[in-house]
Amino acid sequence: MPTLGHALVAGFLGEAPRWYKLTIVAFLLLNPALFALHPQLAGWALVLEFIFTLAMALRCYPLQPGGLLTLEAVAIGMTSAERVFLETVGAVEVVLLLIFMVAGIYFLKDLLRFTFTKILTRVRSKLLLSLLFSLVAAALSAFLDALTVIAVVITVVTAFYGVYHRVVSGKPVHQPDHDETNDTHVPELRRAELDGFRAFLRSLVMHAAVGTALGGVTTLVGEPQNLLIGTTAGWDFGEFFVHVAPVSMPVLVVGLTTCLVLERLRWFGYGTELPAAVRAVLEDFDRRETAQRTTHDRAILTVQAIVAVFLVVALGLHWAAVGLIGLAVIVLATAFTGVTEEHRLGHAFEAALPFTGLLVVFFGIVAVIHDQQLFEPLVAAVLAQPPELQPGLLFIANGVLSAISDNVFVATIYINQVAAAFHAGTIDLRQFEVLAVAINTGTNVPSVATPNGQAAFLFLLTSALAPLIRLSYLRMLVMALPYTVTTTAAALAAVIWWL
Repeated sequence: MPTLGHALVAGFLGEAPRWYKLTIVAFLLLNPALFALHPQLAGWALVLEFIFTLAMALRCYPLQPGGLLTLEAVAIGMTSAERVFLETVGAVEVVLLLIFMVAGIYFLKDLLRFTFTKILTRVRSKLLLSLLFSLVAAALSAFLDALTVIAVVITVVTAFYGVYHRVVSGKPVHQPDHDETNDTHVPELRRAELDGFRAFLRSLVMHAAVGTALGGVTTLVGEPQNLLIGTTAGWDFGEFFVHVAPVSMPVLVVGLTTCLVLERLRWFGYGTELPAAVRAVLEDFDRRETAQRTTHDRAILTVQAIVAVFLVVALGLHWAAVGLIGLAVIVLATAFTGVTEEHRLGHAFEAALPFTGLLVVFFGIVAVIHDQQLFEPLVAAVLAQPPELQPGLLFIANGVLSAISDNVFVATIYINQVAAAFHAGTIDLRQFEVLAVAINTGTNVPSVATPNGQAAFLFLLTSALAPLIRLSYLRMLVMALPYTVTTTAAALAAVIWWL
């Protein structure tokens, strides 16, 4: 009969592999010793350990192992609970965005599925479709938050996958399938077809994800750190665009060109066409949906379309914090479509809340980075160089750190240090503005290399969609690599030669 000890050991991190559990235990035992020996070394070790938990997200959700590492960091004094709280409060807009905006998008899913099903079934060129996904994501991210755009993409692609998976599994299209990662019910003859569909969706999702970064770097509201940098520099919307354009516009062109080249050459997991049988299923589904659509269904689509217009206008004119606009979307979309039962509302919040918890854990890691001053020596070293070398070096330093840490935090550290140097008279106004652009582009562009730097990428990796289309951490790294190389090279060249 199993003892209590055996039960506790078996319950530790659930069904994660034994080697993974032992690795996490090793981390927990190593950190106190490292902290006693060298606090900054322990801080960098913790950052790398947390990255490891993200890399293994499909083996074990990072909230639990990452949370254990963060709790230990607070317990041994690497940071404090107060610092974690302050980091969370400082990012409350992102927290509210995750809770309410992602749920708000859930209540627009009928409209999104209708719109994108038409696009997917009408646009037969994969090259054009990929460019369209990337360009639309870039355009939206210039005015909306990247997390909002990714939430839309996740909702749409999940709907596509769900329709096909239920059809090939012999289940009614409108019957929820709570284990769509399980291929047991998929006939052997259609496994290759399903794998091809997954590869097709993976490429579209990654094109869109990179597109959010291409558009997000261009405007004052494209990314949270843009607003911080622009406010510190005293730039309004137009001034920010003009200052950043010498870098952001070439990066946009290079990014879209990379999309076309990858699709044409079919490198790095791109270029998979939509299988003909899958297209037939989706087209048949679209025809039946159109034929069976009632007056009530059309009324719901109309309401959702009106609410979608409200969403775009409210975000574009910044009527309120993004999360509060998301709450308004929930109220409007449910009040006028009859969704008034609590249990029906609850489903909308399921997708975002685990990631919200993970994000707060991540703020604990950021608190360690802050308290252990892991980045300050790099800032000081850059500002000690000749002025003509500072923009390029600052871009590289930002890029490296943003690829392994939160780019909002990296931007905050660097812009505050550069602003302090400007106010102290160490650098002049022109140099300050050039360095501000280098910080903005350095934290936005190279951070597409990993899911760690971009919150939208991390949200995608830990979403319910990732296991459906077999999008792992390693696969994201591989698929993001060509974009990282081409866009970072273009941005660095522009920073060095054009600013």
